[in-house]
Amino acid sequence: MDQHAGDSFDLDEVRVRQARPTDAGSLRDLFVEGLIEGKVWGGDTGADLENLHTAYFSDQGQSCFWVAEYRGQVIGMIGVQQMGENSAEVRRLRVRHEYRRRGLGSRLMGEAIAFCQRLGYLKVVLDVRTERVPAIAMFKKWGFQLARTREVGERTLLDFYLDLYRDPGA
Repeated sequence: MDQHAGDSFDLDEVRVRQARPTDAGSLRDLFVEGLIEGKVWGGDTGADLENLHTAYFSDQGQSCFWVAEYRGQVIGMIGVQQMGENSAEVRRLRVRHEYRRRGLGSRLMGEAIAFCQRLGYLKVVLDVRTERVPAIAMFKKWGFQLARTREVGERTLLDFYLDLYRDPGA
């Protein structure tokens, strides 16, 4: 367990900021740590993390990628990529194992959704493997709806969407 991850963890000390090229090693570590059974599936090698600029910062601000930094260490990440004129995809939500279930994933999701709202996206999508039960619960808390279930190789993938053009409180 990380020396900073004990019970003294304070979410208020976490700084969420835009990712920088110098974060590449930490992002790769988070990607690898998040692999289920240590396997890359569906051809997803994490290549977007190797070139953040092209994947998230080369479309005039329509996409973005953030990291969560705690006491000088990158402990989480999330990205948003524009899919169409009015839609975006949340990608690469990862939190270091020892910091999970402490509100960090939700804080990162809040950053991503606020970004999508500022840009006027009407729909946000994401996909998740069925094994990610805590993440699925969090997505549902944010109002994401299950669109479909699909098989990718030997795995089951859930596609979720969030409509931003409606008032969630209505």
